[in-house]
Amino acid sequence: MKNITVIGAGTMGNGITHAFAQKGYQVIMVDISQDSLDNAMKTIEKNLDRMLTKEKISLDQKNETLNNISLSTSLENSVLDCDLVVEAATENVDLKLKIFNELDLLCPEKTILASNTSSISITKIAHQTKRKDKIIGMHFMNPVPIMKLVEVIKGKETSKEVTKTIMELSKSLGKIPVEVNDAPGFVANRILMPMINEAILTLEENVSGVLEIDTVMILGMSHPMGPLHLADFIGLDVCLSILDVMHKGFNNDKYLASQLLLKMVKDGNLGIKSGKGFYDYSDGPRNKKVSSEFIK
Repeated sequence: MKNITVIGAGTMGNGITHAFAQKGYQVIMVDISQDSLDNAMKTIEKNLDRMLTKEKISLDQKNETLNNISLSTSLENSVLDCDLVVEAATENVDLKLKIFNELDLLCPEKTILASNTSSISITKIAHQTKRKDKIIGMHFMNPVPIMKLVEVIKGKETSKEVTKTIMELSKSLGKIPVEVNDAPGFVANRILMPMINEAILTLEENVSGVLEIDTVMILGMSHPMGPLHLADFIGLDVCLSILDVMHKGFNNDKYLASQLLLKMVKDGNLGIKSGKGFYDYSDGPRNKKVSSEFIK
């Protein structure tokens, strides 16, 4: 594989683009908005500069990475000769199904189509195409250039050859791929989202405060980041979308989103990206470690 197309220039899209380009792949990043593409490139360059300052890469490596990236607002022109498409659009079922239907019509027969979905059925996505054996999930973790895990999700008809190819490809990025069967939320979010939702319920029921809940999980459970801070980092709207997918997929109220989460999303308090969630980010990102008031 040489030519990669990434659909979406948001947090995950630009991170995936960065990860592939840094390892020498030719990447086209596609988005309907040129402004989003330009902002994504600024983010990638900023992240590369941070790596350069920490002496994790050289100046030549930074420049090579940037030179490996092309930008486009045309989906059709971006997939004419690609070996792999990684879809990293918003976590919306209808949108993803529409994208995969279009990709199936536009892409060469050889092209593998992967989704970075964090919860939506790969089998359902595959049914929008005539290449069900070439549809697979590549669930990267945020921030993509740093986090090692990739959940590689097999749909019911994903071929063994395609699964092996994506497992090896993930390793070539310096990642650690874990093979997972298709189910709502897969492994990561099936475990994580109920925990985050329970933390929100604990706050909603006034059992304890935001900082206190996060501190219990950091100090008591050795989590690097508290669940409420992590929810802000992921995006409360994304958390809600994933919980909704699992609630419908399992038909189980265990995955029913808390009223407080619903209210915060409705009010536009989505976490870091909106400037306010369970914490206030008006002065910039918050250190993920425990507040000094808990360290005696």
